[in-house]
Amino acid sequence: MTQANPATADVVDHVAGLATGSATHALRHQREKVAAATQGSYDALFDPALPGLPLTERLLVALYAARLTPAPELVAHYTERLAGAGADAAVVAVAGQGDLASLADPRLRAILAFTRTLIENPVAGDEAALKALPAAGLATPDVVTLAQLIAFLSYQVRLVAGLKALKTLQSQEAAA
Repeated sequence: MTQANPATADVVDHVAGLATGSATHALRHQREKVAAATQGSYDALFDPALPGLPLTERLLVALYAARLTPAPELVAHYTERLAGAGADAAVVAVAGQGDLASLADPRLRAILAFTRTLIENPVAGDEAALKALPAAGLATPDVVTLAQLIAFLSYQVRLVAGLKALKTLQSQEAAA
């Protein structure tokens, strides 16, 4: 899967395989400001110039969240983004496979454990889960960015899944 240029393309359209002019694409873009806001959130959260959490950590969170969900198209997308960012292949493999215990970096282990908590059991994202992040070296603004990123990823995964299901349904109806 070739990665769309995140600065110029709609990542959700690309990952969901929506062809311009298709019925699903047209439906999604009926409210263009929503599609634009989704892409704008992606662009902001994965802007290399965003202070705080380094881009590689944000991409690792995205990869891990997509793996947990599971969302194979997003796993592929974020794996490609990590390769393009020059991320350590061994760390990418750990995030892609989910073996957090093998991570040597306690900060990254805490970030990904918090990601797992919010993806799998958001109610458990309580005070104790939050306090583990500053204990691992994250500043308060980084914790806020991390929580916002995970919330966006939950939305992105569900949006892509819904669009793929709608596209499949529309294809089946057209074939019938």
